[in-house]
Amino acid sequence: MKAFVPTGDPAEPVVLADVTEPTPRPDEALVKVEAFSVNRGETFKLEKPAPGERPGKDIAGLVVQSAADGSGPSGITRVVGHPMAGGWAEYVAVPTDALTELPDSVSVLQGAALPLAGLTALRLLRAAGPVLGRRVLLTGASGGVGHFVTELAAAAGAQVTAVTRDAERGARLAGLGAAEIVHDVADARGPYDIVLESTGGQALPVALKRLARRGTLIWFGQASRTPATLDFFDFFTGPESAVIRHFHYLDADTRLGDDLAALVRLTAEGRLHPEIGRVTDWADTATTLTDLRDRRIRGKAVLTLS
Repeated sequence: MKAFVPTGDPAEPVVLADVTEPTPRPDEALVKVEAFSVNRGETFKLEKPAPGERPGKDIAGLVVQSAADGSGPSGITRVVGHPMAGGWAEYVAVPTDALTELPDSVSVLQGAALPLAGLTALRLLRAAGPVLGRRVLLTGASGGVGHFVTELAAAAGAQVTAVTRDAERGARLAGLGAAEIVHDVADARGPYDIVLESTGGQALPVALKRLARRGTLIWFGQASRTPATLDFFDFFTGPESAVIRHFHYLDADTRLGDDLAALVRLTAEGRLHPEIGRVTDWADTATTLTDLRDRRIRGKAVLTLS
């Protein structure tokens, strides 16, 4: 089969190559990929790819071989899935607990745009606890996670302040329910009950100072790729006795498939709106990757098999 493999070359991060079709484990279904989406974090990993690793975590397509253990979808079923790797290919083996059926009302393009960003947003808000009536500061809100967090949190009754340097993205987030848009975290007024921080570097300590006493900061990313430096005594100027929590979206008590099903249901009901910034065929994958890395794409980049 055809699949994209990393090159380590920034000018052409992946090439289409012939690889062996995957042999599913008993708890895996074989999925024919119709569309996959790209996450910016995957572009970072392509800079120094691990030997033998193939990228691809967000896919939608058709189950063409059911799991041997009888779990998961059976027959020719439309699905969205979240394999840990290998999804940028004609076929991928996906654990059945990381699959859910895709109804006709949700397109494969929408389905492919859901998994990593949607799962992160859903589980992040669960980690934050009840948000009804609470003030929430969201940094690094321009990407897919920020889009979903804003829409889900606002719908749950949170007063969301979203930080984005892009005015167009700010307008979009306001349309999804953000109460306030700021273009620099230093412009956020606070205090906030919850800070959801994804940039690290200099932004994290600034965001921490906007946190209310005994509030919670959940650190779920480091998009700046720069470590943060914190001073113990800064807590006494505002966020005294605050909690800083590290967050990883895979550290959860719920199944990936169940949470994917929730995201698909919300999309089918018109309560969640995956944003697709570019749709193209596989021939343009390398260009799409460099454009995403350089922030020339707003919304999800979804590629379809042609």
